[in-house]
Amino acid sequence: MQDRRTFIKKSGLFVAATTLPIPNFLLPKNKEKLGVALLGLGNYSTGQLAPALQETDYCELRGIVTGSPEKIPVWQKKYGIKDQNVYNYENMGDIANNDEIDVIYIVVPTGLHAKYAIKAANAGKHVWCEKPMAKTSKECRQIIEACNKNGVKLSIGYRMQHEKNTQTLMKWAETKPFGKMKNLKAEAGYYGDPMNPWKLEKEMGGGAMYDMGVYPLNAARYTTGLEPISVSAKHITNRPEIFNEVDETTVFDLEFPNGITANCRTSFGESMNNLETNCDNGWYYLRPFQSYSGVKGKASDGTVLAPFRKNQQAVQMDDDALAIINDKKVMVPGEDGLKDIIILEKIYESASKNGERLSL
Repeated sequence: MQDRRTFIKKSGLFVAATTLPIPNFLLPKNKEKLGVALLGLGNYSTGQLAPALQETDYCELRGIVTGSPEKIPVWQKKYGIKDQNVYNYENMGDIANNDEIDVIYIVVPTGLHAKYAIKAANAGKHVWCEKPMAKTSKECRQIIEACNKNGVKLSIGYRMQHEKNTQTLMKWAETKPFGKMKNLKAEAGYYGDPMNPWKLEKEMGGGAMYDMGVYPLNAARYTTGLEPISVSAKHITNRPEIFNEVDETTVFDLEFPNGITANCRTSFGESMNNLETNCDNGWYYLRPFQSYSGVKGKASDGTVLAPFRKNQQAVQMDDDALAIINDKKVMVPGEDGLKDIIILEKIYESASKNGERLSL
């Protein structure tokens, strides 16, 4: 086929083409959807991400990376995944030669995020990484560096920041419709019995703070629109026979500029799902503030924040896909995930020092 310039010259339109818009039929066609490979086929991929990818407009499930061979035929049958788009953790570097895969979504335990996010970036694929971004701030920086070096986009899976009621609170942090913010409370947790085994392992990034604690931590940051300047924290364990390596419950207080404080709590030992904000001239809350089935809330002026009737993960992945397609900034970049881990490390340090307040 003739290229566009040759076609224009031969058709006598060369001069006009320098000033007229290019007809659509002469433009190269981009892929209609980006191809996503899920790396790790545990509960979240199985129950949330794979179903959500059946509802997305700009990306679709095309590949899997798994260390469990018995899962392969099940996923292939259910989602029509081609043989050439199936990989394991050892040969995943071969994805570099697969044009059908544009994105690798990292959905393994937190302690393995850095290892496989870096491998995905080195394969030249865009990286979507589940939260928390990694076990340490050093690992977060290594992921960011790998993505930058390979010219791929990195997005962290904070689905709540893509949800409309959450975005309303983020806007209110700027517009302050209820006056100066005074304090907030953020709580997220559930009673785990039995627990997913890796969430009890320190090496894998287990513990309530890593798993559920990033919800109130990230919420305190996006609700205030500020970065905390100090933190104090403590761990509480009611079932030491189960939680002998990691925290069962973590309570942490954040201090922000302008005298704003945040009282936060996360747990594997009790159910909680609440985000409430108090201001000089009113209040507002989201309750629940991070449920898969919908987020809802209310404000003191009677404003009702009705549930978002869309699949949260589908919206998140479409937003991230559009950022890639249009070469725009992603909504939640690696730098945002890094900020949470820097604070999380200070939370653990404070708890190890009997709640000593530490500067950030």
